[in-house]
Amino acid sequence: MPHSNPYPVRLADEIARQLGQLGDHLAILPPHEATQVIARVVDPADGVLAGVTHLVSVSSMFAKVQAERGALPAEVWLALGRATNELDAIGGDLDEHREILQHAGNRPETAPAKPPAPAPLVVRRRG
Repeated sequence: MPHSNPYPVRLADEIARQLGQLGDHLAILPPHEATQVIARVVDPADGVLAGVTHLVSVSSMFAKVQAERGALPAEVWLALGRATNELDAIGGDLDEHREILQHAGNRPETAPAKPPAPAPLVVRRRG
């Protein structure tokens, strides 16, 4: 009789697969649609990043209990706790740009009349 994975394990596998698909789609979407997807990914309430942050946070709490029982090394709990803090900080940084992303994603796509000005971080060499 084959060993079957419990539902939460299959769910985690399916979510990982779908995240990969989302990334593949994002890479080929028109800018207007890609911006809409990115805005949803970084949404602090219902976005993918918020969901992943919550999942890592719950994992950290679980690992803490298991570390206290001696079932997991404390380093696992500490690493998950650091990951939670980093993801939360990244979410905060991205939240500053959420409105811009939402606004840009809601505009109809139009061809620019002239090429856009280079971004300040782009350095062009003359020669």
